[in-house]
Amino acid sequence: MNLIDLFSGCGGFSRGFSELGFEPLLAIELNEDAAFSYALNFNGEVYEKTPEGYKVKEMKGYVGEYSFKIPRDEESVKWLRRLGTLNETTEKFSPIVLNEDIREVHSLDIKKLIKNKKVDVIIGGPPCEGYTGANAKREKNPFDRLYKDEVGRLVLDFIRIVGDLQPKIFVMENVPAIRDVRGAIIEEFREVGYEDVYFNLLKAEDYGNPSVRRRVFISNIEINPEKREGKNVIEAIGDLMYKGRDVPNHEYAALPARYRKKVHNLGWGDAFLYFKGANRRLGNYIRLHPLKLAETVMGKRYFIHPYEDRLLTPREQARLMSYPDHHLFAGGWRSCYNQIGESVPPCLSRAIAEVVKEEIR
Repeated sequence: MNLIDLFSGCGGFSRGFSELGFEPLLAIELNEDAAFSYALNFNGEVYEKTPEGYKVKEMKGYVGEYSFKIPRDEESVKWLRRLGTLNETTEKFSPIVLNEDIREVHSLDIKKLIKNKKVDVIIGGPPCEGYTGANAKREKNPFDRLYKDEVGRLVLDFIRIVGDLQPKIFVMENVPAIRDVRGAIIEEFREVGYEDVYFNLLKAEDYGNPSVRRRVFISNIEINPEKREGKNVIEAIGDLMYKGRDVPNHEYAALPARYRKKVHNLGWGDAFLYFKGANRRLGNYIRLHPLKLAETVMGKRYFIHPYEDRLLTPREQARLMSYPDHHLFAGGWRSCYNQIGESVPPCLSRAIAEVVKEEIR
């Protein structure tokens, strides 16, 4: 079973599928740090478009204090093995990671790059900014979000590639507000050959995620995985208080001096900054309650440790999204936060993959 991941980010959606035996053939991701992360985590190579066609892109990046190169040199392979990122599962993979704008990627190029292999599954999460209520500037007319907004229109590129490659199953992730254009999306998928289209609303916390996250997964099968018990904040991150930089991405980020007194006075569950969404205010710099779930993790949403006056490290933030410690995030801490906050939690990805695997059988 193989898959393609569109708008792959750092690979949260692919992780759950890969753990259940799906092989990632190709991923497309515009952000360079996220593309680098994906390649590190799945033993891939990053490609870029040149006048002569797609070529391997030489890259060097950092995961905290660890330095890596792609294509991997001996030192990179040594550390990837030591950290557990390169293991019995991932060393069998060799996905191509296109560090490109998906609007510029032709399906014929994808077919050529994967050597015309049949694609079983296409997954992906087009950016949600055009649809989410957290965006105060989203288009007022829902159909303008899909057909006019440049970011919202990326959903149509997902549908375009699905139509061209005709996988057995597709799963597209987005925010619940995308249901405002449910009818239009169903029609778009039917135009490319998929009569049955389901809008599956899933809560990541029902599948073991330590933070609240409601998302819609649009697919040509019904997805209703078996629920499982989760963790609260301190169960997810408590042990990291006693671990150092031997855990990747566990470096502390500096807290602005002007915020330190405010942070010290925060009670559990309190925030001292708020940003305006389309229909509500959202807290930021939130002191986490140790015995509850964290609020929804977002790329630009920061959390304060339950017991210490500091921001969470990227690794602690990743734990709130159910990432294993061997999943690496390249780039500065803000970039890592964005990659984590914009991804599908691996525990939810795995639950979805279980359903997809049964369907393919």
